[in-house]
Amino acid sequence: MPETRATPRPTRCLIIGSGPAGYTAAVYAARALLEPVLIQGIQPGGQLTITTEVENWPGIIETQGPDLMVQMEAHAKAVGTQVIADHVISLDLSRRPFKATCDSGAVWHADAVILATGAQARWLGLPSEEKYKGFGVSACATCDGFFFRGKEVIVIGGGNTAVEEAIYLTNLATKVTLVHRRDALRADKILQQRLFNNPKVEIVWDHLPDEILGTPADGVTGVRLKHAKTGEPREIAASGVFIAIGHTPASELVKDQLETHMGGYVVTGGISGGISGGFSTATSVPGVFAAGDVTDHVYRQAVTSAGMGCMAALEAEKFLTEQADAAARAAE
Repeated sequence: MPETRATPRPTRCLIIGSGPAGYTAAVYAARALLEPVLIQGIQPGGQLTITTEVENWPGIIETQGPDLMVQMEAHAKAVGTQVIADHVISLDLSRRPFKATCDSGAVWHADAVILATGAQARWLGLPSEEKYKGFGVSACATCDGFFFRGKEVIVIGGGNTAVEEAIYLTNLATKVTLVHRRDALRADKILQQRLFNNPKVEIVWDHLPDEILGTPADGVTGVRLKHAKTGEPREIAASGVFIAIGHTPASELVKDQLETHMGGYVVTGGISGGISGGFSTATSVPGVFAAGDVTDHVYRQAVTSAGMGCMAALEAEKFLTEQADAAARAAE
């Protein structure tokens, strides 16, 4: 009987997500002869596809984010990964094999799953913000702050992320203006103290961004603000604007199935074992591993995501080997 789209397709290792974590996991899983299947998702390549210059990937002095992801995809395919242009809409982790149903109607049964669905920065939702993304508007100071050495920048936000980004940027920029919609920050007190004591920082209270200003030739040139109470406008000149109002992990697939914290980040750390003990990508369900920004609320870097992808693949291989050994002993 010919196979239909609804006929389950088996795989030893299913990787969900196609950012640095997913593609690195695919390379290692393929080299371990797991014959992995990688489902790319709605945004193949992840957040790096909306990044322009990348200058912090080891071994490559400068490249474009989309180009780097094309190379990583090609590498994963070259070593034997089956890369599928599809989107997983539901994932059943209640029993093995795990069941993934895709938007196309395809159904996959997997002995192990590596979740690498990433996270998305929260944005302001301004049309001008979208216009200048990658041309002066960023959501990652450690990724893009280097491009604003000796320039003035603005950080939008009032929590830990915003304050940490502002403090980091003082090492590069001549002036950092923190804009917050309230009259007090939500960040930890120790971070606030460091911010207030930094002579390069100016804080604009009770203001909201109304428009990112710029030109096609120069990119961002400043921000138009409005007072949160009176609506009175104000403009501030700057070469860069960093949006730091938080991130949202893409963990909807595993909601109520895996342990999460910090607003949806998947908890990892040796629950189902791990090559290195407590330092692990294992989740609360044995056979399910998480890597990259879906579990990382601290670093959120491409290189750390890739490292976790490597860990997840090695741990998935170890898990599958142990399962096979146990099955063989039971059959004796």
